[in-house]
Amino acid sequence: MNFQDWFKLFQEQILHTSLIEWLAVGFGVSEVLLAKKNNIWLYPTGIISILLSMFLLLNVKLYAETLLSIYYLVMSVYGWVIWKKRKQDGENQVSWSSNKELTIAVLISVIGFGVLYLVLRHYTDSDVPLFDAFVSATAWAGMWLLAKRKIENWIFLNISNIVAIPLLFHKKLPLMACLTTFLFIVAIFGFLDWKKIINKSKLKLA
Repeated sequence: MNFQDWFKLFQEQILHTSLIEWLAVGFGVSEVLLAKKNNIWLYPTGIISILLSMFLLLNVKLYAETLLSIYYLVMSVYGWVIWKKRKQDGENQVSWSSNKELTIAVLISVIGFGVLYLVLRHYTDSDVPLFDAFVSATAWAGMWLLAKRKIENWIFLNISNIVAIPLLFHKKLPLMACLTTFLFIVAIFGFLDWKKIINKSKLKLA
């Protein structure tokens, strides 16, 4: 497909996008922007986005994607509880991951990738099991680190995003690819903002 074909497909997607889909995307964007600002409201907005997305996925019979959304929902509730507890305990700052936490994040990515790849390869009709599994597994690790308020969450999420963008274009979903590109850019600034927060915290302690 040439650029004109892509642009036409993009226009068609915009025109046929339902209100629920617009709301899901809107709350999803809000979630990432709030995460960038280290704001706990990222979780309620993210939960709304996930619930709306799950409705859309079930409607088009994408059951595996719906299961992944359930994981995101659980991690969002888990993260919300942890962030609220840390705020009450006076520990509201983000931080770098310990070696143990990084090891767990890598294991989530590697084991998750292996399990998802085998399931997609042998039990579904997916034509991109390798890339689909990689995108999901690295996002899983990123969500876990976000719940822990660890700065490396942005790195794992963007490793997922950088593969997801061409994958979505390949699947002829230019609207979703553009959204993921936006999220990729926001994640870069999110990492830089969180790094500033960590540095300011160190200066206060010095």
